[in-house]
Amino acid sequence: MRSNIVALVGAAALVISACSTTTTPQPGQETPDGMAHIHGLGINPADGALYAGTHYGVYRIAADRKPARVSDVVQDFMGFTVVGPDHFLGSGHPAEHAADQPPNLGLIESTDGGRSWTPVSLSGNADFHALEYRDGLVIGLDSTTRTVMVSTDQHTWQPRATLRAIDIAVSPDNPNEVLATTAQGVMRSTDQAATFTPAGTGPALAFVAWPDDGPLIGVDPAGAVYVSPDAARTWKQRRELHQQPQALLAAGDGVVYLATDTVIHRSTDNGTTFEIYYALEQP
Repeated sequence: MRSNIVALVGAAALVISACSTTTTPQPGQETPDGMAHIHGLGINPADGALYAGTHYGVYRIAADRKPARVSDVVQDFMGFTVVGPDHFLGSGHPAEHAADQPPNLGLIESTDGGRSWTPVSLSGNADFHALEYRDGLVIGLDSTTRTVMVSTDQHTWQPRATLRAIDIAVSPDNPNEVLATTAQGVMRSTDQAATFTPAGTGPALAFVAWPDDGPLIGVDPAGAVYVSPDAARTWKQRRELHQQPQALLAAGDGVVYLATDTVIHRSTDNGTTFEIYYALEQP
């Protein structure tokens, strides 16, 4: 484990909370500028494309690797996850000009591939910086209270453990098992986020991702990629990317996406090697 745990939290906080000064793009515009600050990634089963929840809305990146914002909704998606075909959940903050909306969006939902969004619950109260969905269970990390929140119907919520976590991941085999990255290392819950204990001895990670198949994937604040075959008890380093991560997706079948402020990296071998999937143009 890295000795400077405080640096882990500081570096990850910069990744998660940084605000962009990029000019807001127009709907459907294929300029990479608008993809500043990618907070979440997901594969849409409806079309197989990669979707990114960003500071300026949701972007679709198809096989041609040309990102396009899917609608004129330009709000800041601090939390973003794909639930099913064209079915997304999100959280964050409204666009700057949306004076009629609360500063925190709570849980919002799209059933048309991100083209429109509907408030679901906790509007004005919660700001989920991490969202996970497993078997009808939604688990969110509320940045306003540092509380892990759990819902089975997306409307009523149960507050669980309070901890200074950066990211969470839920086991594909047991939704009661939740991992959280903290200043104390990776923590594990086996009671649906009610309590957490150390998951094992390993690196201080910023993000973790748990695919439906294959090993657990993690990345530290400096961009070192790790894998764990035993649910975070032990870790093995795979790759050094030397860039601060912003979002991590383990899509299954060995496919991993890792976003930084300048690049989306892709691996097809569980993080052993990476290619530049898309390079964001810089002003």
